[in-house]
Amino acid sequence: MSTSQTPLIEVRNLVKHFGSVIALNGVSMSVNRNEVLCLLGDNGAGKSTLINTLAGVHKPTSGDFLVDGQPQLFSGPRDALDAGIATVYQDLAMIPLMSVTRNFFMGREPLIGFGPFKRMNMDEADNVTRDEMHKIGIDVRDPQQAVGTLSGGERQCVAIARAVYFGAKVLILDEPTSALGVAQTSMVLKYINQVRTKGLGVIFITHNVRHAYAVGNRFTVLNRGKTLGTYAKHEIGIDELQNLMAGGKELQSLSEELGGTI
Repeated sequence: MSTSQTPLIEVRNLVKHFGSVIALNGVSMSVNRNEVLCLLGDNGAGKSTLINTLAGVHKPTSGDFLVDGQPQLFSGPRDALDAGIATVYQDLAMIPLMSVTRNFFMGREPLIGFGPFKRMNMDEADNVTRDEMHKIGIDVRDPQQAVGTLSGGERQCVAIARAVYFGAKVLILDEPTSALGVAQTSMVLKYINQVRTKGLGVIFITHNVRHAYAVGNRFTVLNRGKTLGTYAKHEIGIDELQNLMAGGKELQSLSEELGGTI
């Protein structure tokens, strides 16, 4: 039975093979309500494979995958969405020349009319889009403007707001700040924290420890397909987290080799 203490998502000893390639080799992690779990790891650590498994794109080879305490085996991304798991990928799945409203409701447009005369209720859609953006401090004066005219941070916020509006319980964010400047990064991190306070669980995938530490409650570090550990914020400092993620011993050896220039 699910309680408020039951993790929204939990994986135990998750393994994923692609033929002879072992992409995940025993990953364990969980995310709770009102929590930002930061998933940290360098390139090749297994972050992408893990989020694609959580999102229903891949089926695990072995291990346990629980949603609200119940075992799950998704047959595709639609199953994950139906279970309340929404993934916002780096490319955002937006069409730059289409309006903010069209991108917000893509595939889920409110309709009016009957039978063959059904059409999109554009007034309602525009109002919802404007209101949802206003809630997060983005003033979209004309929701019919092309989404490509928004800044990168604003587009990230549109994608996150879209997932929240359509009922996500768990939000998986794939490197949401990787291509953003300081001001836009700040906008997105503030919104991630705002989303968390609504009772959602957020899995924030990044290789930027500073961005993670600014907003994260707990940190799970992946390395070569395995979990190195999970730490609450009070248990680990930012430098220690950086060393753990990047392989502190390797960096220390390289620094000594180069005469302390790193």
